[in-house]
Amino acid sequence: MASITLNKNGPYHVKGDIEITDAEGNVIEAGPEFWLCRCGHSATKPFCDGTHKKVGFSDEPAGGAEST
Repeated sequence: MASITLNKNGPYHVKGDIEITDAEGNVIEAGPEFWLCRCGHSATKPFCDGTHKKVGFSDEPAGGAEST
């Protein structure tokens, strides 16, 4: 079974029997666990390289209110 966990102010943690493919369907990585970028600043996209900490990424909605 695969699972995706959102880490507070950090990356997606993806676990399971996963293949990540590019837009053409080519496998770029396969394995049991990945950390995927949510901040958009990683130099190793789609993978997290920890840059979210340097840029102060926050997963709070703009204005601090929950979006509906």
